[in-house]
Amino acid sequence: MSLWGNRVDCYEVARSMVAALAAPRLNAPHWQQLENGLIIIAERLPVPAVTFDLWVKVGSAVEPDAVNGVAHFLEHMVFKGSQRLKAGEFEQQVEARGAIANAATSQDYTHFYFTCAPSDFTDLVSLQTDVVLNPLLAEAEFERERRVVLEEIRRAADNPRRRAYYRMIEAAFERLPYRRPVLGPYDTIAQLPLTDLQAFHRQWYGPNQLVAVVVGDLPEAEMIDAVRAAVADHPPVTAQRSPLLPEPAFSQPQQQIYHDADLHQARLYLTWRVPGLSQLSRTYALDAIASILASGRTSRLVAQLREQQGLVSNIVASNSTYRDQGLFAITARLPVAHLDTVRSQVLAELQSLQTEPVTPAELERIRRQVVNRFIFGNERPSDRASLYGYYATLLGSLEPAFNYVDEIHALSVDDLQAAVQTYLAPEACSTIQILPGEHG
Repeated sequence: MSLWGNRVDCYEVARSMVAALAAPRLNAPHWQQLENGLIIIAERLPVPAVTFDLWVKVGSAVEPDAVNGVAHFLEHMVFKGSQRLKAGEFEQQVEARGAIANAATSQDYTHFYFTCAPSDFTDLVSLQTDVVLNPLLAEAEFERERRVVLEEIRRAADNPRRRAYYRMIEAAFERLPYRRPVLGPYDTIAQLPLTDLQAFHRQWYGPNQLVAVVVGDLPEAEMIDAVRAAVADHPPVTAQRSPLLPEPAFSQPQQQIYHDADLHQARLYLTWRVPGLSQLSRTYALDAIASILASGRTSRLVAQLREQQGLVSNIVASNSTYRDQGLFAITARLPVAHLDTVRSQVLAELQSLQTEPVTPAELERIRRQVVNRFIFGNERPSDRASLYGYYATLLGSLEPAFNYVDEIHALSVDDLQAAVQTYLAPEACSTIQILPGEHG
């Protein structure tokens, strides 16, 4: 079942795999849309396995606050039986064939996936689509699974890394639902009625809200026919997700300090609100800047703050692109005594990027990284299924994935400088410091 980490892992896999789709194109998936709105993406890959990945175009971001966590709870309940299958029978069928199945929920999507032998695909795709589209959602299983989900929420609350993430993301957004935990608050899930979960499924789980991806060693027509046979009779739903209005950039510094008794070193988070996937063209330069700052030992912040000065144990820069807004973050693990120095040096580096262009050597390093990531990450059916599902679900097209390397190669030093000047003002960011000590 899904954990908080699944969402990050899935996003990172998808973003890293787009990295080197240079001509000649290594990917050639077939795209087909059924009359009921289901999108099917199929590609033959000559390896002895097939991955099926069924994506739902909604996650926790569409939830009202009163039922925050219902999308993730529903992900659990999908495996608890249908009119056709008893609770646990789908997992039994998967394990009996030596296959692997799992699921994950994020803010912007939910997906259910398995990898099996080609000979088992037709049987398992029928079972997987059945539990997703026709879950039983029975009261007894609902109450049993509620205890499982509440324990997952407790474990997340007990995890220092997740507590830190929750504090960072809550401070980063004031009103957008990205600030809420995907798992939902404990009290909300403890009181959630089954009828709300059933209503969420009726509202969103229709074929026009799904993307079905199949990659593996079967003819494309055979894979498409198996999916069509399993889903073609299901009617579409009427619900449509409305775009969210992005929040404005911070206009002045924001700072919050917390304490966490489970930490041995401090945590530092610096964040900026930036464009999301709805403004895709504005995200490429920010991706490159994140890599220049803290991707590899020779990147600017890693080289200066960890390798040369020893001020941090770890430092990372990331450009997370949710559907409607993004979040650029620089995070560090470090001794408390170094907090002010590290923050000042990070902001000074951003100030330098505003006035002095990156070097051609830095830009070329990023281009090489982008190419190599795809070579190492595009071999398995599960990798390609994640790539195709992610982009088809969030953008309705695979072209942004295939064009990513060209977009990165087209960036100039002026493009990067303009992005820093526009979105990464050193004097206006959110700063979170989490210090070892009593909770609070």
